[in-house]
Amino acid sequence: MPEKILIVDDDLETLRLVGLMLQRQGYQVVAANNGNQAMTVAHTEMPDLIVLDVMMPDMDGYQVTRQLRAKPETANVPILMFTAKSQVDDKVVGYEAGVDDYLTKPVHPVELVARIKALLSRGKGRKNGGPAEKGYTIGVLAPKGGLGVSTMVLNLALAYYQRIKLDLIGAEMFPGHGSWGVELGFANPAGLCNLLRLKSPEITAALVERELIRTTYGIRLLMASNHKKDIELATSVAQIEQVITQLQQLTRLLLLDLGTMGLPMFDKVLSMCQELIVVTEPYPVAITCTRLLLDELTERGFGKLRPITLVLINRVRAEVQLSITQVQDRLGMSISHVMPPAPEQAFQSGMRNVPLIMVQPDGLVAQQFYRLADTIAQRLKK
Repeated sequence: MPEKILIVDDDLETLRLVGLMLQRQGYQVVAANNGNQAMTVAHTEMPDLIVLDVMMPDMDGYQVTRQLRAKPETANVPILMFTAKSQVDDKVVGYEAGVDDYLTKPVHPVELVARIKALLSRGKGRKNGGPAEKGYTIGVLAPKGGLGVSTMVLNLALAYYQRIKLDLIGAEMFPGHGSWGVELGFANPAGLCNLLRLKSPEITAALVERELIRTTYGIRLLMASNHKKDIELATSVAQIEQVITQLQQLTRLLLLDLGTMGLPMFDKVLSMCQELIVVTEPYPVAITCTRLLLDELTERGFGKLRPITLVLINRVRAEVQLSITQVQDRLGMSISHVMPPAPEQAFQSGMRNVPLIMVQPDGLVAQQFYRLADTIAQRLKK
């Protein structure tokens, strides 16, 4: 039976054109041309997804979204806000109201269909409390602090979403050491910590979904606070396991920021990862620590059935560092990707509160993140 999509727009030409396009893709289409009618149709037709305009005469798209999210029968229906309102503030209001994705008109039909397919895939999981199979989980870690794991996860998540157009979630897993909130300009994010304060059985997919931040870039993030008092929550191993389990039910790909993982939850979290990315830098101490980490990961079954991808971060344009050949000889393992130095981009990223690759989307750094995203996508196809 074809999936049913409700299109809501007061512009009849938009209803007609989008409806025809989706019907040609094999979807069943129902329509509404105002907010009140949208509420009625949503409850009578129970669509698999809603494409929703913002500007409508009686009830705007934000109000419709809030009312749909407040009703148990429509609370989990994916909503794609499709509107001419392109300001960042408009997008933020949309995500805060509860939309899953936000597209501005005009848009290429291929991108619209890709976003719809991604949301429908996510929606199938919501209806039954989770998808038929759990999301592929990649942990990202480093042998010591200060190597940019959080930046790696954030930008890789964005690169993957932009490249592949499929649903994913990024999650900071070290309470009290969150950095995404600062990087992106969110005040006091504490989604992970809020969940870890609950008893393990209380942590449901719905509660985890509520703590996710829907960014204007299309990716969803579970952020940890950067309040040092919250570090004590890192001992909540049962809760951390439950959070990851529920995250796996909400997405096709889950990227975990594991930091250095010198925590009680180390073994449990590793057991839930299908793949690891290890971040290092070309300096003797870092390479020695990386060798020790790789030995430990090998003992836990990584490197053969569960891949390890090694990423080298070059921070400075200098000759006073190990060459790639020297690094690979010392580690006994090939470097998969090398991130070039980008101090100017990093500065602009911090000043503008945007991910690094958004500063120069066509630059060398962004291209390396896209290559890494492509590598992951190819592995997921197998």
